[in-house]
Amino acid sequence: MELGLSEILFWVFSALGVAAALMVMMNRNPVASALCLVLTMVFVAALMILLGAFFLGTIQILVYAGAVMVLFLFIIMLLNLKAEAARRLSVFFVLGGLAVCGVIGMVVWKVVQQENFLVKTIQAPFPLSDVKALGKLLFADYLLPFQLTGVLLLVAMVGVILLCGKEQASETSKDEGVS
Repeated sequence: MELGLSEILFWVFSALGVAAALMVMMNRNPVASALCLVLTMVFVAALMILLGAFFLGTIQILVYAGAVMVLFLFIIMLLNLKAEAARRLSVFFVLGGLAVCGVIGMVVWKVVQQENFLVKTIQAPFPLSDVKALGKLLFADYLLPFQLTGVLLLVAMVGVILLCGKEQASETSKDEGVS
């Protein structure tokens, strides 16, 4: 079975997106990690454009890779986050990583075992370039998950700020105690 250009680009963008996402998790420098997250978002936008969702791909780049990541970089620089100290690999960290790799491997194996897994296509309920139908679907049928995602992002940002505030407060109290 011969792959077309769109299938090859799909696999390339998918592999690069997963690699960039892994770099987000493995990088110890928060600024470099945020820049790898921008790269991941660009690859996700490329996948959307390959699927014909030009509006979603454009919004992915403008809103998420642009505005949201600039906000994250400002927060990182404002809070003066330093590179994390070297941490040792605990047994639980290694076992957890192996378990996640095992589950991902089983899912990939199951998908590959299916007959003609590359040929299957997913049909969207409407043309992906139809912005009006997308907005209606997002703000009518999927309003609760959309709102919960916003709340989750807000809680994550507040949590990061609180954790960094505690670290800075403990560093300040250590400095005052030494004097």
